[in-house]
Amino acid sequence: MNSTLLSCSSNSSVEQNMYPTVYSLFFIVGFPANCLSLFVAWKLALQGNNMAVYLVSLCVSDLLYTVTLPVWIGMAQRWNVSDQLCGVMYLIMYNSFYVGSGLLCCISVDHYLAVVYPLHFHWVREVRAAVLLSAAVWLLEIFLHIVLLHHMGALQSFNLCHQPMPLTWKDVDVALVRVVLSFLFPLVVMTRSVLEEERRKVRLLLLTYVASFVPYQTVMFLRVVLEPGACGWASGLRDPYLVTVAMTTLNSTLDPIIYCLIDESAKREILRVINRGRSFIKRATRIQYTLFFCHYSQLTLYNG
Repeated sequence: MNSTLLSCSSNSSVEQNMYPTVYSLFFIVGFPANCLSLFVAWKLALQGNNMAVYLVSLCVSDLLYTVTLPVWIGMAQRWNVSDQLCGVMYLIMYNSFYVGSGLLCCISVDHYLAVVYPLHFHWVREVRAAVLLSAAVWLLEIFLHIVLLHHMGALQSFNLCHQPMPLTWKDVDVALVRVVLSFLFPLVVMTRSVLEEERRKVRLLLLTYVASFVPYQTVMFLRVVLEPGACGWASGLRDPYLVTVAMTTLNSTLDPIIYCLIDESAKREILRVINRGRSFIKRATRIQYTLFFCHYSQLTLYNG
């Protein structure tokens, strides 16, 4: 694909030293958090909560990425992973990045309309509209990635893992489109909505998004500007790139926790699930103690 371009080498050890620890931590926290949030959001969506519809889509996207983290750990430790599986891992990762951005826009605008125009735009805040908008976000991102992969020539070989160093000009085009359409545009929409509505919890969403993705997008922008045709810049930006890629996983880990804190009904549902869990544990403990006591009594009578 890039046979006419300069090829550079890198001796970075960031993946082997950092990824196993960081991704293991994110998996331990993110998997149960996303599962719990998905369960709660699904129940609320069935009750007619439009906000929960976006949360269901978001949890599905984040959960898909979270379950791939063990594979990313294996790839960092030089497991023998096929190009097809590796390509799927990259597609899921980018899907999590940009579907999450679109859904976060929907959530921010939903809150903005509810606060600023409480007597208008009721149709936007219906469950049916939330389902259609969520589906539109998924379809738009899938279509965009098909176009970008076709532009890169990656659809034919489905080889996304062996990324060239330095970036090719086709890679630069793809990176610029992703930065503008899938990051800057959603960031402007979210900033406008959050600042106008002045709600701490929703601003926390924006803060988490910025902390997770701004470092990555900044490094990608530097790569776009400085890296093509320059091995020095390609090698120098390799470690910051790998570190910021890992930082983006923070968003998938914290998303379900923060989003559930936004919605009061979600918090009540979580507390209900926790209380049911506590009751189940208490009952199971009582049964265990009862069985142990009966068994101990039988042994005492038998020995006596």
